[in-house]
Amino acid sequence: MDTTFALEMESITKVFPGVKALDEVTLRVRPGTVHALMGENGAGKSTLMKCLFGIYQEDSGIIKLHGHEHRFKDSHDALKQGVSMIHQELSNVPERSVAQNLFLGREPLKKTGLIDHKRMNDDTRTLLKDLEIDVKPEQRIGSLSISMQQTCEIAKAVSYNASVVVMDEPTSSLTDNEVQHLFRIIRQLREQNVAVIYISHKMEEIFSIADEVSVMRDGQMIGTYDVKDITNEKLISLMVGRDAKLRFPEFKSTAGETVLKVEHLTSSNNRSFKDVSFEVHKGEILGIGGLVGAQRTELMEAIFGVRGTASGKIFIEGDEIINITPRRAIEHGLGMITEDRRGSGIFPLMNISSNTSIASLREYLNKLHLLKHKQLKDESIRYNEALRTKTPTMETLIQNLSGGNQQKVIISRWLMTLPDILIMDEPTRGIDVGAKFEIYQIMGQLVEQGKAIIMVSSEMPELIGMSHRVMVLCEGRCTGILDKEECTQENIMRLATKFM
Repeated sequence: MDTTFALEMESITKVFPGVKALDEVTLRVRPGTVHALMGENGAGKSTLMKCLFGIYQEDSGIIKLHGHEHRFKDSHDALKQGVSMIHQELSNVPERSVAQNLFLGREPLKKTGLIDHKRMNDDTRTLLKDLEIDVKPEQRIGSLSISMQQTCEIAKAVSYNASVVVMDEPTSSLTDNEVQHLFRIIRQLREQNVAVIYISHKMEEIFSIADEVSVMRDGQMIGTYDVKDITNEKLISLMVGRDAKLRFPEFKSTAGETVLKVEHLTSSNNRSFKDVSFEVHKGEILGIGGLVGAQRTELMEAIFGVRGTASGKIFIEGDEIINITPRRAIEHGLGMITEDRRGSGIFPLMNISSNTSIASLREYLNKLHLLKHKQLKDESIRYNEALRTKTPTMETLIQNLSGGNQQKVIISRWLMTLPDILIMDEPTRGIDVGAKFEIYQIMGQLVEQGKAIIMVSSEMPELIGMSHRVMVLCEGRCTGILDKEECTQENIMRLATKFM
């Protein structure tokens, strides 16, 4: 292995108003290696990488690429110098094609100065073929699944032929097969002497693909270790600064009467979910399992009134809800935390107080139909304090929080609506082990209070560890509902692949 470093970040410090995000952090990455960067949400990982990529300007410190010092003015400058980055949140332009997204800002031009669309599509087709990605260059990227959009983001980063590639939670939306596909791409990059910085909260991925791992905590670098010399338990302990806790909290099951009943629900175009029936009880977590494409999210959106249905019935507390809409769903005690936190969860340019209260505004109007601003803000503070959301102030823009704290704000938003049934679609996607445990505790507390939770999850341990029952979907159909004692990985996968 080459003993020189592809990347050296020496004593990097970055301060935001009210918080020291990076405190003299040093990171060194060798060429031809996969270097994992780990830590809880808010530890400073993404901030460090944004300094590397020119999105943030470090307040002090030195960045070197292959021994040469650089200070990137912006991300375009970083790309020119051989650094590319896959961001944790999707950053594509939904209405543009796959090819237009891959070549955004660097489109090939004809002699006339116009964009050469044929060449762009041909180059994209070649790249996708080399990476074994089955997508047409002309397809509108917004029409693809979240997982395929993420795969296209990976292709875009690879297309720059960079010597340092940063991957920030690249598998957060990928299936197991797609993860293995990504790992093949990473191994190709390693063979080409590319340095890959890999950020993930999934322990099994770190031990499968990484050569070295650096751990950050509270804006500081704790240490760098050879993966072969460290254990899962030690890694968690370094991340959270304490002994590793139980992966899932213990909470009492208070399952009672049926609060939600779905009968023979079929999507409006008959191409999504078909003839799905199930019940959810007070004081339980019903897990929803299945592979990507099983139509789990689509089913949840229909129950919440975001999507139309062709047939079937929805009952809440015994009352049939006709022509359900999100407003009517909220009025009947439903809340929904969406899968895509950035795309349909947060309002990035609004502060935490506004993001928390936005679903409850109608409940805080006075007789003149004006908002009771003080009461609204006080309630927002109360819910975020209860969930221990880490933020300098309630006026902080939500986009400046870590993923885990953004998720807590969204949970606070729906708790303010006083729901009886809370739909949580991938509630811990892109969140570290410490924040995951806190969200699991919140879910347990809600269940003990008699709330019902429907949890969609692609993480098998989470599905098994947190659910009282698991309903499995395959190609839009319910293939079975498993009781707690039946919830094994083998049983879930058998049902998830039943029609394949």
